Amino acid sequence: MQLSRRGLLAGAAVGGGLVVAWSLWPREFETPLSPGRGEWAFGAWLKIAHDGVVTVAVPQLEMGQGITTLLPQLVAAELGADWRQIAVEPAPVSGAYANVPLAAKWAPLWMPMMPGLAEQPDALLALRYAQEEPFNATAEGLSLAAFEGPAREAAAAARAMLVMAAAERWGVAWEECDAHSGFVFHNGKQLSFAALAGDASRFSPPDPPPINPQPYGEGPGLLAEDETVPYPRLDLPAKVDGSFLFAGDVRLPNMIYAAIHHGPVGTEELSGFDLAAARKVRGLVQVVKNPRWIAALGETWWAAEQALKALKPRFKLSAAPDSDTIEQKLDNALLKGDAVRIATRGGGDAALGEPSVTYRYDIAPATHATLETASATARLADGRLELWVASQAPEHARRAAGRAVGLSDRDVVLYPVGAGGSFDRRLEHDHSIEAAVLAQAAGRPVQLIWSRAQEAVAGRPRAPLACLASGWTAQENGSPTGLRLRVAMPATVREFGKRLFDNKTAEAALRVTDSTADPLAFEGALVPYAIPDIAIDHVPVNVGLPSGRMRGNAHAYLAFTVECFIDELAKRVGREPLSYRMELLGEDPRLAECLQRAARMAQWDGGADKSGQGIACWRIGGDRGTGNSAEPDAPEEAVARIACIATAHAGDGGVKVSKLAAAVDLGRIVNLDIARQQIEGGLLFGMGLATGSAFSYSKGAPASGRLAGLALPRLGDAPEVTVEFIAGNGLPADPGEIGVAVAAPAIANALQSATGLRMRRLPLISEGI
Repeated sequence: MQLSRRGLLAGAAVGGGLVVAWSLWPREFETPLSPGRGEWAFGAWLKIAHDGVVTVAVPQLEMGQGITTLLPQLVAAELGADWRQIAVEPAPVSGAYANVPLAAKWAPLWMPMMPGLAEQPDALLALRYAQEEPFNATAEGLSLAAFEGPAREAAAAARAMLVMAAAERWGVAWEECDAHSGFVFHNGKQLSFAALAGDASRFSPPDPPPINPQPYGEGPGLLAEDETVPYPRLDLPAKVDGSFLFAGDVRLPNMIYAAIHHGPVGTEELSGFDLAAARKVRGLVQVVKNPRWIAALGETWWAAEQALKALKPRFKLSAAPDSDTIEQKLDNALLKGDAVRIATRGGGDAALGEPSVTYRYDIAPATHATLETASATARLADGRLELWVASQAPEHARRAAGRAVGLSDRDVVLYPVGAGGSFDRRLEHDHSIEAAVLAQAAGRPVQLIWSRAQEAVAGRPRAPLACLASGWTAQENGSPTGLRLRVAMPATVREFGKRLFDNKTAEAALRVTDSTADPLAFEGALVPYAIPDIAIDHVPVNVGLPSGRMRGNAHAYLAFTVECFIDELAKRVGREPLSYRMELLGEDPRLAECLQRAARMAQWDGGADKSGQGIACWRIGGDRGTGNSAEPDAPEEAVARIACIATAHAGDGGVKVSKLAAAVDLGRIVNLDIARQQIEGGLLFGMGLATGSAFSYSKGAPASGRLAGLALPRLGDAPEVTVEFIAGNGLPADPGEIGVAVAAPAIANALQSATGLRMRRLPLISEGI
């Protein structure tokens, strides 16, 4: 029964209870949750069992960021539940869990002709698309923006229903009752949620639900030694004892294992292999070939992998890229290519004349290096395909796999499992397609696990780029009055969009985007500094290498370029880097506060020569609705701010980072412990991008497919990391990306201070020390 446009959609749940879908678009959805015996569903978000266990649905991929704690935590706080009785259930793909903010942000990818109609978070077209698709993707740190409101509303409605059931038993007004710690209270009387759940499911919740006026948040102060974390991560015990289910942990009756060998980038076709040698490997079941890959199926993965090595596959190549040709194409485009103006502030560079200074920055292709390689399990029987896979875009993976084996969407089921790291790697679904094809060929369940070498060959690295940064400085104090970035790089986000939304192959996506400008690849380019005139130009170039998204995305490479350039401008005019930045942050006092706090934490010495200290700051968000926008009436958005001071020097074999001190403003912090984990992890990930993580290519393949060849930081290389949070009451910002963005430029600036050498290429050690 539809009650209102922004209202409540209710119907009977399987096994009893109520289905509640909160939305701006009047739609009814099938029940996403299936209550078991002794359970009652309260909307799309939670079930309550006869023993008091509250199960919360989570429609986002858990890949280490803690979303299977954050959403249940918000539900528990709003419901008044006992955290010790909270359980989590991965939610099925459903329009009830539409990720509308992400759909709006990616509108240029799924609606390229008129994206402006759907780019605002409250756009009805974005809502309709996200519900109809359904679009439940996990990306861009928008999980809380998308789901905090609906989850809290559902919890508030369930709380009201529980209170109503208790009030009826006591013969009092339900408004006089209170709920917390898993009980409903009134004048010394109490009843548990367990005792009330069945009766509560018969009540209709109020419209609107009585949501608490203040959303849950945690202060930024450190916990005392005798205090416990109020909401510890729910997934940690299972990950410690090994019971947490990843894609490679799935076991099915009669299942066999697959190892795969992909052709290098530029492969035209599989040209030959040694089948006779492979058949000598004990445990080989079958060999399956494709124009661009070949797979061996075995009774164990080891048997399959050994048979694959014996096959010694050969591929016919066409225009396979190598590092020299990639750099040559970038160089030609940067110096001679036609640029498209992506963004402008003030008058751009139209009236600025010749720049005061121009420096060039280069960034090599970088890999995700996730702990878990691509893994998928598929079973195809009786015209029905079942997939067990960790996917950030489960509906797209499900559809693509089904179409690869000739099945309609209704005949494909995807069971979500957790990812052992992703960093946006699991937005791709090649391995899901391959697992489905292999299960069809074998006629029995197949588990496909890419080797580390194949993850390197067939994964999608972060796009390489070359940038000319030009600055115009005032004569009196050297502060920048104009900034221009001319960036040669692939249209990497549009290319990714063609693969995800149009199901294009990597080669086809490259062809249709090779001359397309890509504004989404320049998010954050209009920097937080009060520089009057800014011009951002993109020179799109097809370097022959498919690229993908990575943790930090545009912010990571733009922060490196801009923050290194700002440091160079300061040094050029003899200014101290901190005060130079502070002078430019009058329109963002909260970022200025982060800078001052980080300076105190690290005992900043002014960045003097040989000090080994370097500073950088960055902001994600803040282009609308925060006082820094040309559209002050635009919807408010979450803003993350950070300042970092790195201490580093040249060590044996490369860079030695001894300390990272960061001050962070995330607005309202939902879970302080998880926020700290994400900032620390992001800083270390960014450190890895600064010192390694890069690929060099030869004949379309990485020169090294091993983790040992990526110069990643090891445990002994981990610096002292100190993080302080600044209290804020804005919308909660994602902590997972901001640390990545700021680490590399802070380290580069520290190395300049320590060595006197300015390194303008990532990874930094690629230029030598």
